[in-house]
Amino acid sequence: MTNATLTLAEIADLLGAELKGAGDTPVDGISTLAQAGPSQVAFLSNPRYLQHLANTRAAAVLVAPEHADQCPGCALVLADPYYGFARLSHHFATAPVPAAGVHPRAVVHEQAQVDPSAIIGPNVVVEQGARIAPGVEIGPNCVIGARSQIGENSWLGPNVTLYHDVIMGARCRIAAGAVIGSDGFGYANHQGQWQRIAQLGGVTLGDDVDVGANTTIDRGALEDTCIGNGVKLDNLIQIAHNVQIGDHCAMAAFVGIAGSTRIGSHCVFGGASGVGGHLTIGNQVHLTGMTMVTRSLETPGVYSSGTGVDSNRNWRRNVVRFRQLDEMAKRVKALEKKLNE
Repeated sequence: MTNATLTLAEIADLLGAELKGAGDTPVDGISTLAQAGPSQVAFLSNPRYLQHLANTRAAAVLVAPEHADQCPGCALVLADPYYGFARLSHHFATAPVPAAGVHPRAVVHEQAQVDPSAIIGPNVVVEQGARIAPGVEIGPNCVIGARSQIGENSWLGPNVTLYHDVIMGARCRIAAGAVIGSDGFGYANHQGQWQRIAQLGGVTLGDDVDVGANTTIDRGALEDTCIGNGVKLDNLIQIAHNVQIGDHCAMAAFVGIAGSTRIGSHCVFGGASGVGGHLTIGNQVHLTGMTMVTRSLETPGVYSSGTGVDSNRNWRRNVVRFRQLDEMAKRVKALEKKLNE
């Protein structure tokens, strides 16, 4: 918890912003343009909220240069106000930070390595051969499987499970209830019965990876499931076995990625979108919400599927026509052939 008071001059120096106004004004928090009080900073990044700028009571507003003159009070001018807000938000974070050390109710195997600066919460289990780097915080009831490694300054919320042979980079954040390294959905069908395939790979997470609450990342069948540097995963996402995700991708809630699919870097997947198995998704591919991908997409761009919401009456009519498309296409082709003749 670092929510100490800052002056506007200190904030400007921290963010590299141009300050217009009194630098000695104290600030003890951040709020919206409409709700901010005289001791708080607000920000304007979406033009939709420009209507609130003239009447804000904030001590100062983080704004782009084109809006600086419209501020009724002090302004902190920078090219990307939202990025400035993101950086400043950490200074006013309210989450408590426990003291370093292993809680008396934690269970740490004698052959595990835990740095003295790490924080191991109550009821945590750290299994044989696991390695916990400096500055790591592990919340209550987490399980760190055998030979798993957690990089420096990473944070695990309550009830996170890391199975065996999970490798995490530095500064990762894993939210409550996430499961990393569970078995992939691998079965062989023999005479109508399913034989489970042992999942012999692990999971590797790069640096600065965020994993949302109740998200699952399956271990690989033979090779590791790999998540690149800077990847951001929302809550309730399923990443199947052997998936490879490139650096700095972002995926919203309910995304599902089927097994052995390879995804490039800087991709953005909207909520509830899904990608089939054994496909290749190139760099800088953007899927809008609820897009279903059934073929490889190797060209950068924005992709969509499905239909937008409509009245039930129109939707039912359109479904009937959709079912007739194949027959209509055949009729159009026949007509084109007659015209050409």
